[in-house]
Amino acid sequence: MKGNFYRLKGRHVSVTLLVLTLTTIFLWAWEKNPFVTTLQSAQEQFNFHTSEFVVDTPKGSSFDSLTPNEHVQETDSDPTRSEDSKIPEKEFDASNFTNSVVPEMKDGDADREPSSKIKDCNYSKGRWVADSRRPLYSGFECKQWLSEMWACRLTQRTDFSFEGYRWQPENCKMLEFERSVFLRRMQDRTIAFIGDSLGRQQFQSLLCMASGGEWREDIENVGKEYGLVKARGAIRPDGWAYRFSNTNTTILYYWSASLADLEPLNTTDKATDVAMHLDRAPAFMRRFLHRFDVLVLNTGHHWNRGKITGNRWVMYVNGKPLKDRKLLEIGNAKNFTVHSVARWLDSQLPSHPRLKAFFRTISPRHFRNGDWNTGGNCDNTTPLTGGSEISQDESSDPVIAAAVKGTNITLLDITALSELRDEGHISRYSVKATTGVNDCLHWCLPGIPDTWNELLIAQV
Repeated sequence: MKGNFYRLKGRHVSVTLLVLTLTTIFLWAWEKNPFVTTLQSAQEQFNFHTSEFVVDTPKGSSFDSLTPNEHVQETDSDPTRSEDSKIPEKEFDASNFTNSVVPEMKDGDADREPSSKIKDCNYSKGRWVADSRRPLYSGFECKQWLSEMWACRLTQRTDFSFEGYRWQPENCKMLEFERSVFLRRMQDRTIAFIGDSLGRQQFQSLLCMASGGEWREDIENVGKEYGLVKARGAIRPDGWAYRFSNTNTTILYYWSASLADLEPLNTTDKATDVAMHLDRAPAFMRRFLHRFDVLVLNTGHHWNRGKITGNRWVMYVNGKPLKDRKLLEIGNAKNFTVHSVARWLDSQLPSHPRLKAFFRTISPRHFRNGDWNTGGNCDNTTPLTGGSEISQDESSDPVIAAAVKGTNITLLDITALSELRDEGHISRYSVKATTGVNDCLHWCLPGIPDTWNELLIAQV
């Protein structure tokens, strides 16, 4: 019995040693397995992407109020926050990480072109094609939003063939605009237009598109939330804001023709000069940027000596009147301002991850045989007499294109495609027509700005 016991015990020891040996070999092999290394590398990359963003702003810039190592928490509930608020600390959102790998399916995504074709899509290249389903709303009925002076159906104009075309981008399958789909996509979001009167046209166009041009009681005027109310003695407010209550979608416009920050030098004198800070983004944009989900900027047509003198704008840089003669030249001042605003906005995007920013290129004028004040006109009513297709790769607005290059701001390039549509202007049917002034700058609505919004929606 004793011998058997020791033999049995020896077998247990041998089995134990064998298991330990095999375990050691297995662990050694696992350590050398490339799959393990891959997992470790992925984890390191994951940790890297969750680290804090640091914004690199130009040193010495008047926009450089950002201190990466100092943070305060920003909240959307405070519309009066200072323009000098610091970048809030980022918190990693697992859902955002997942969506960056597997995009969330939107309405109509199943009908889109394969990614191999979409990657070559260029929204500014393409052609105008006839479409019997146009216009997208009625110029007669959209009186709730549309200014009378731009509603050509309410004028003596009799030819409306310009309404029957849509833009077809090259290698892009753009879905037909459907207002209910658009409002669902924009649920709980705010779309802001900041710019000149052409930006106001795009704003009114989008309101008409989203409402179908119909009078709706469920749309609330929320201009007071943004200080967009008519001041005593003013011709009109600085802008407008409306909210679709069923989806909580807000669409607003703020007038900032030059995109420079304007500051009256004497607030008690209506005839005072106005400091035109070329190196500062508009105060309205700095104040409310945290509330925007889509932002569309534009400028261009107020950058001339007549407008600057007439508005009593005095150029400032670094808080002082500008003395540099070269920079005082209109073209250089515009270029400087556009680049300054784009640089500032791009520096803010990391701290506003919801925000999609666009800079729209300039809308073309079509005065012939003179300018607006020398008998110029745009009497053509035949669509596409200058051609229907754009094949160029470069933008026809090199100033705006250069300003957004290398940034996370998207170029909304509408210049060349709009250049083909000289018949779509208000022309001699302007309210000023009795004085011999033709409007070959603004567009009839419905009209060309509807296409700008379709291109915007496709890229949001």
